[in-house]
Amino acid sequence: MKVLDFIVGLGPQVMMPIIITIFGLVLGAKFGKSLRAGLTVGVGFVGLNLVIGLLGGTLGPAAQEMVQRLGLNLTVIDVGWPAAAAIAFASRVGAIIIPIGLLVNILMLVTNTTQTVNIDIWNYWHFAFTGALVQGATGSTALGILAAVLDMIIIMVIADLTAPGIEKYNGLPGISLPHGFSGAFVPIAIALNKVLDIIPGINKIEIDAEDLQEKFGVFGEPILIGTILGILIGIGAGYDVKGVLETGITLGAVLVLIPKMAAMLMEGLMPISDAAQSLIERKYKGKGKMYIGLDSAVGVGHPVTLAVSLVLVPVTILLAAVLPGNKVLPFADLAVIPFMLVMLVPITKGNVFRTFIIGLITISTGLLIATNLAPLHTQMAVNAKFQMPEGATMISSICDGANPLSWLFTRTMEFKVVGTVIMVAIALGLAIYNRKRIMNQNSEN
Repeated sequence: MKVLDFIVGLGPQVMMPIIITIFGLVLGAKFGKSLRAGLTVGVGFVGLNLVIGLLGGTLGPAAQEMVQRLGLNLTVIDVGWPAAAAIAFASRVGAIIIPIGLLVNILMLVTNTTQTVNIDIWNYWHFAFTGALVQGATGSTALGILAAVLDMIIIMVIADLTAPGIEKYNGLPGISLPHGFSGAFVPIAIALNKVLDIIPGINKIEIDAEDLQEKFGVFGEPILIGTILGILIGIGAGYDVKGVLETGITLGAVLVLIPKMAAMLMEGLMPISDAAQSLIERKYKGKGKMYIGLDSAVGVGHPVTLAVSLVLVPVTILLAAVLPGNKVLPFADLAVIPFMLVMLVPITKGNVFRTFIIGLITISTGLLIATNLAPLHTQMAVNAKFQMPEGATMISSICDGANPLSWLFTRTMEFKVVGTVIMVAIALGLAIYNRKRIMNQNSEN
């Protein structure tokens, strides 16, 4: 465990170059090419994290000012994903999630139930969080571990199924996003998108990023959209002229820089992806396509994802005030809204209108889920000796407190045997379906 803690502590910016270099060598690429790819990926992650940090550092305080100006008095405090991750890793499930996750991925690859090599081990905490919730709800560590495993299986299948859309609409060839938070919203988005398909009038509305740019010219470009939305957010936060302009310019910069950092990361991954496909064609003919599983941060740079996310920040604060049954005060995690939407864009095919509508319903649902899970979330924090915010009696987070898949596992497996059978059946059913799809795809190749 000390070795695993050390590896996790290094973070992706250090471990990714090492993993990618080794991965490249295993796939048959030359050392120099593998090393360059690894270092380029590491630089891409550093840049991506810096820009996402800039987004959070600008958007978070502005959102908090909006909350204070509205005088919202809600009893569950959103403490953010870093606290949720720490709480998850501090649980009994979290202590062993990395070796278990690696084993699950290997078994799924061997049995052809996934096409994804998930090297995003830092985000295994999402699976641990689900497991810790189930453990808290049932009092059983074994059921908690089982829930984490089943959660990972479901997310791996979702990553495979959405990978072609991620390639097409996010410009990430050879990449899938087995992210426990982002992937959990995919089934809801698919269902809502089908509902929008059958509503007269609504089903005819088509607005995408290219349309906006054509209609509004320079004002439809990401840099202007980000700047304008940033200025509006700064005004909503009550900033002075200097603060408003700084917020506008910063968020305009974010909408430009995130795609550029993601492109640099992809520059490093492309030689590895090509080497993987070349190896499969040479030695495993008929095995089909393989994907490298990464953090969904690499996909948040889509202009629709970022623009809709910025619009939804003040909307989420207003929703929290008026949504019946909600007790969560959105706070630290408002900057993770892009991660809720990143895998929705391929489903809506980049339609701004649909992405906004589905995002609005998703966030509304998420606030109610976070409210429902808050007592368990708080108990997990107490068990992990987490320092509660001053004056807070209950805590939650948008990521992963509002995770619909975590909620489904928790509330279903509370019924012990019956609930466990249901969730096992769902996970294994999806794995079997995915295997049949992969085998059919392989036979066609």
